[in-house]
Amino acid sequence: QVQLVESGGGSVQAGGSLRLSCVASADAYASYCMGWYRHRSGKEREGVAALDSDFTTAYADSVKGRFNISRDNAKNTASLLMTNLKSEDTAMYYCVAQRCLGGNWDPAISGYRAQGTQVTVS
Repeated sequence: QVQLVESGGGSVQAGGSLRLSCVASADAYASYCMGWYRHRSGKEREGVAALDSDFTTAYADSVKGRFNISRDNAKNTASLLMTNLKSEDTAMYYCVAQRCLGGNWDPAISGYRAQGTQVTVS
């Protein structure tokens, strides 16, 4: 069982930045893939960013060049730095963890999930 506690989020003007953070309670944290998905009103879940155990990253096309995912294995944490935010980034954001199984992983589909945090861009 993995427990995740997410923080960050809030309201920001377009063009601004926010950082989401996630702390994981998990044995062998370094073996987990970490990611975020978002859920916009009236839309399906969208995997936003993923980071695997060897620090390979993957991003949705909609956030490439604007979002950056990172992790600190010594602290069991992951972060999502969101820059140049747009109104269409407004959503609930969820931190997700899953043991890395190889291949492409979509955090919107599987994994342990944090409680979520609202990001509002106006």
